[in-house]
Amino acid sequence: MRYDIPIWKKSNLTLDEAAAYTGVGVCKLREMSNDEDCEFVLWIGSKRLLKRKKLDEYIEDMYSI
Repeated sequence: MRYDIPIWKKSNLTLDEAAAYTGVGVCKLREMSNDEDCEFVLWIGSKRLLKRKKLDEYIEDMYSI
């Protein structure tokens, strides 16, 4: 069984979903989330998920990326 949940309702996004949601490229998102102090990344083993609300806050506060 698969559920189709809109991206804006998901709490955690894959890199591809986050790129579609924010308009920021996958490579740039990967680069930004590689930092150990990154507050919007969630690691599940080697899988990287981005916390949507924290990512929104981060982008809102940034002048340039």
